[in-house]
Amino acid sequence: MSNGFQFLDIILFAMIAAFLILRLRSVLGRHKDSGEPQKNNERETFSENKPKNSTNKNIISLSSAKPGIEDSEETAPPQTELEVGITKIQTVANDFDPTEFLTGAQAAFEMIIKGFAEGNKDLLETLLNDEVYNNFLAAIRSRETENQSLENTLIRIVSCEIIEASLADTVANITIKLVSEQINITRDQDGSVVNGDPDKICTVTDIWTFARNTGLQDPNWMLIATRSLD
Repeated sequence: MSNGFQFLDIILFAMIAAFLILRLRSVLGRHKDSGEPQKNNERETFSENKPKNSTNKNIISLSSAKPGIEDSEETAPPQTELEVGITKIQTVANDFDPTEFLTGAQAAFEMIIKGFAEGNKDLLETLLNDEVYNNFLAAIRSRETENQSLENTLIRIVSCEIIEASLADTVANITIKLVSEQINITRDQDGSVVNGDPDKICTVTDIWTFARNTGLQDPNWMLIATRSLD
């Protein structure tokens, strides 16, 4: 009988062991299916909801943050009246260059004020039109009548810029504003100063207009109008 009870105990323990093994496998299987892989799925789902290469309408890119930037086309700013005038001159005079013109205008300015002070009529006649030449000539003759002389010292040209440009038929007109520092002295026949101060440098602002007939082969510009700003 004891052997029979022992046999039953062995069978009972075997059944308990089998039950525990099956239970353990079942638990391990659920852990494998519902554990770490599930967490991975959760991470993948979260990453899919991120705006990476997303077309989410709630996401605003920097390029579209300002209204009208994407759809608007860049347009050139309108030309100023001065730019329009220069462009018109260049259409009939391909050799016209504003920078080169200003260089020549400054050289002409120095020659003209020196020629006027010295009374060099021949030089002035080649650089001025008839109206301006006659005005300069009248001032020179007035000095000569009073036995006076004009001494001009150009210290420096402070600035020179084009302020107007136009084309009338084939005649191009350029107006410049030229600021310079000068010493101007008028002396009588005895050498005494009758006007000006030899120790004072004056800032002079001149508005000069030059003209050129682009229909002619002559590339020279003539001074056709002058005025000074006090």
